[in-house]
Amino acid sequence: MVKIGLIQTISYNSNQEGISRISKKLRNLGKKETDIVCLPEQWLKNNEITDFESEFSEFKKLAKDFSMTIIPGAFYKLSRKYASIIAPVIGPEGEVVGFQEKIHPFDYERENVKPGIEAKIFDTACKFGVIICYDMVFPNVANMLAKKGAQVLISPSRIVRRGINPWHMYVQVRALENRIPILATNVENHRFGGNSIIVDLCENNKVMTTKVTKLNGESETARQFDLKKYEQSRKNRFSDLNKFH
Repeated sequence: MVKIGLIQTISYNSNQEGISRISKKLRNLGKKETDIVCLPEQWLKNNEITDFESEFSEFKKLAKDFSMTIIPGAFYKLSRKYASIIAPVIGPEGEVVGFQEKIHPFDYERENVKPGIEAKIFDTACKFGVIICYDMVFPNVANMLAKKGAQVLISPSRIVRRGINPWHMYVQVRALENRIPILATNVENHRFGGNSIIVDLCENNKVMTTKVTKLNGESETARQFDLKKYEQSRKNRFSDLNKFH
């Protein structure tokens, strides 16, 4: 069994204020023995982290204190040649174990963001993949992660209010397509629509359906998953897919 959590953020006056408030929520989830926690894409004021090691030192300490994996969101990473959008993964020892780059920059991001080229698997409390926001639109990203062995997909996102309904549809379809639970978190403020969701799967009379839990306001939640229960269904689904030429 693995307990996975989401934190839905609001707007904060500064990075310092946001990190301080969210650290309290991370501590609450840690006390509840949550194994993995994810935050939204670009939820901090400047949408970028200039000194990751320094600004997220408290998150790293909390990860180690509670043996918890933290995906603190996805942010701009600037270099001399280009910008990228990355989701760092802080492992249960309190160290960064890797980064997932955004593979499909959205709209205005295409002007200055270099696309990522690899969908990575991280292995801490379980094997999981990170899908950053707009990457959820493209079936190949979720499918590639599931075929590489991901047992659950986690998505830091930043979705405007008018995009919430299609976003929820994409997340549920990706879960059904790949027979895999997905947890997707969003920012909630005057522009972005919140409604972070946990999509679980249930089967009745050989019909697979989704079970959706939504978040409201600045909040956190965690759900326990028996990830082994999806494996046979996923294996069957991929076997059927492989029969197509």
